[in-house]
Amino acid sequence: MPNYIMDLRKYVGHQPLIMVGASVIVEDAEGKILLQKRTDNHCWGYAGGAMELGETPESTARRELTEETGLTANELELFGVFSGEEFHHIYPNGDEVYIVDIVYLCKNYSGEIEMHDDEVEKLHFFSIGELPADISPPVKPVLKEWMATKV
Repeated sequence: MPNYIMDLRKYVGHQPLIMVGASVIVEDAEGKILLQKRTDNHCWGYAGGAMELGETPESTARRELTEETGLTANELELFGVFSGEEFHHIYPNGDEVYIVDIVYLCKNYSGEIEMHDDEVEKLHFFSIGELPADISPPVKPVLKEWMATKV
């Protein structure tokens, strides 16, 4: 599959881009969420990634979830659209982005958890009280809002 953002990088280098992506917060029956440790910054986050040309946000979310975790979303519920200064991020390789993240909740999924992507070091379900400290910066504000819905 083509990679729109990486193709743009050939022309703009590390210059800031607006990157539209879709992500999935997977919740199990006990209310724990699935996080993945990323290979690029070695921080934890949820499954997600950049939209490709012609994709809908929901199809991006479904694709990224399967690619990164092996799970299939049976149902997705829109959680929110997140953007702004808090979502400015510079990747370890120097690529700079302003992220627009369309985040879905998924409580109904199927499949077995397994890493299918070279972007993922580990996969683990965490309860709210045991979330790791090293959360990827663009994920922190979204998880903070998600946690607020649990009190």
